[in-house]
Amino acid sequence: MNSFNSFLETPISYLKGIGPQRAEALLKELHISMYKDLLSHYPFRYVDRTKFYDIREVTEDGASYQLRGFIENMEVVGDKRSKRLVVKFRDRTGVIELVWFQGHKWMAEKLKLQTEYIVYGKATQFNYKFNISHPDIEIVSEELLALQSAFQAVYHSTEKLKFKGLDSEGIRKAQRILSNQLNAQNIQETLTPTVISDFNLISRYQALKQIHFPDSKELLEKARFRLKFEELFYIQLKLLRSNINRHQITRGFVFSKVGDMFNNFYYKHMPFELTNAQKRVVKEIRIDMGSGKQMSRLVQGDVGSGKTLVALLSMLLAVDNGFQSCLMAPTEILAKQHFETISELVKPLGIKVDLLTGSSKTKARRILHQALEAGEIHILIGTHALIEDVVLFKNLGLVVIDEQHRFGVAQRGKMHKKNSQPPHVLIMTATPIPRTLAMTLYGDLDTSVIDELPPGRKPITTMHFMENQRLRLIGFMKEQIALGRQVYVVYPLIQESEKLDFQNLQNGYDALIDDFKPPQYQISIVHGKLTAQQKEFEMQRFINKQTQIMVATTVIEVGVNIPNASVMVIESAERFGLSQLHQLRGRVGRGADKSYCVLMTSYKLGADSKLRMETMVRTNDGFEISEVDLKLRGPGDLDGTQQSGVLDLKIADLVQDGQILQLARSTAQAILSEDERLSSPENQLLVHQIQLQAKHKSSWSKIG
Repeated sequence: MNSFNSFLETPISYLKGIGPQRAEALLKELHISMYKDLLSHYPFRYVDRTKFYDIREVTEDGASYQLRGFIENMEVVGDKRSKRLVVKFRDRTGVIELVWFQGHKWMAEKLKLQTEYIVYGKATQFNYKFNISHPDIEIVSEELLALQSAFQAVYHSTEKLKFKGLDSEGIRKAQRILSNQLNAQNIQETLTPTVISDFNLISRYQALKQIHFPDSKELLEKARFRLKFEELFYIQLKLLRSNINRHQITRGFVFSKVGDMFNNFYYKHMPFELTNAQKRVVKEIRIDMGSGKQMSRLVQGDVGSGKTLVALLSMLLAVDNGFQSCLMAPTEILAKQHFETISELVKPLGIKVDLLTGSSKTKARRILHQALEAGEIHILIGTHALIEDVVLFKNLGLVVIDEQHRFGVAQRGKMHKKNSQPPHVLIMTATPIPRTLAMTLYGDLDTSVIDELPPGRKPITTMHFMENQRLRLIGFMKEQIALGRQVYVVYPLIQESEKLDFQNLQNGYDALIDDFKPPQYQISIVHGKLTAQQKEFEMQRFINKQTQIMVATTVIEVGVNIPNASVMVIESAERFGLSQLHQLRGRVGRGADKSYCVLMTSYKLGADSKLRMETMVRTNDGFEISEVDLKLRGPGDLDGTQQSGVLDLKIADLVQDGQILQLARSTAQAILSEDERLSSPENQLLVHQIQLQAKHKSSWSKIG
């Protein structure tokens, strides 16, 4: 093993001051097992530790202060859960309390009276007095004062690590010990000389030194740029290379003809004319499936943009070329709806469509399995039941996956093995993805966007009401019902407080019955505590217009298509994320009538909640909404992205670093356009890095 590899892969327990117990804690809490892991545990901010305040200057709640003084007194007060260590800390101008709620026993043993300390932390006001909870605290020494910097790194830690003395300060000490061992010989360069000179990057060795212990603001910025660029560059290089390999290596079934099924449906039985966006996407799919290469295409389109019709036309191409198709949906309700819609559309063509879900009966399954293997079923629609080993096709040529982030990577991978060579794959999502996120999550897929709504679909009017406007809401609902419309009333369902949410739903249902009394009005209710049969019964009552109002949790978020429902009321809307609000709003506006979405919130809204409500009222554009959502929540919190091996970013930020991402992607594209296989001597370094970084995770965008 090379010297730099053996150094960076040294177990963290060998670092002075760590040892086996702390090493175990670092592994469990932060996944740090080797020197290289600690080096890539980057600071999340920097503080100026050259400035000291007098205690009398502590006046701002929530501000951070650095103080220098002596411990005058300390005692453990309270009992059981309220037990805490209270320390009186004095300087020449006054006294402030330092408080530890966790680890108070350990801190009481560690701290010494009449010893001079440096304290750093956030001041909080309680009973008109300021205190600092869980501050960084260190004994004053010449060495410590010499190390005080205007750019002192602050690191993420955990409560368990703090117990082990590995709070931010403890981690910084470990970084200092490791940093002193770094040199240009044991830190390998990871980018080619050409890339380094093209962008005037500092070396990796300098970047790692400066990111943890910056000598100046300018060097810190250079270190940040270098490390962010490198991280995003390798993500893009791997994704683009994967795309090239798929096109070159993975052969696809050739769908060479556009036959009777496609043409008959297209010219005689289409429910409405395709939009230009739909036509463009169908053409892209036809070219893919006729090329001899395996198609892996993502189709993004807002709620109601007509993705299902595009998928059906693709499946008819498969039938024309003698192949079977399947469509995998994340819920039974959605699978059933796809089955009913597609069966109705292809009825004149004599195509056999079937449905397979978890609740399909054993006898029906047996008959279905035989028909599928015999090639008698042309299109199979279902849930994750499709990936079971007993489900065998005669010749599966196309897999359509709806809302694929709701399926695990391993689940999706099984679909690849349903034929001797991988079928074509079409992925549909109604969750618009911001550009920077799409480049990172789906960078190895070909992407199509349906950016037009079918004619006749009217924009949904969104209104934000607060509690004091409830009477206005009730009146509005009655007006709409009098016009023959139906209304959804949706309550949040958040697992951590399921009892409370269920209570809210029940209370809301009871209140609605007071306002909408039978027999004039009828109300359906759907929630997670009902059986599948009960849910189906309630849904059917609403579909058949036997009830005017559907009270539900977010089980209706995906896949319910009831054109007559033209009002969506979202209760406690501040508790929903933007993408979820947008999905819920998309449940209405499916018929010819003017549709409305009403966001009900409490009076007290934080800045983020206000921005979410304002965004929803202002725009129906899912892509614009997704950009705001990304800024508010960050990429790690967006639905499904946790599965993605590629989103484990150490330093780059997709919200802030869009320009660096674009630069990294265009650099990777330029390198691959000149040297597709990365076979030149200079690019061997890149291949080596890709191999080093290779993880056992699949990226979110890959089926297999």
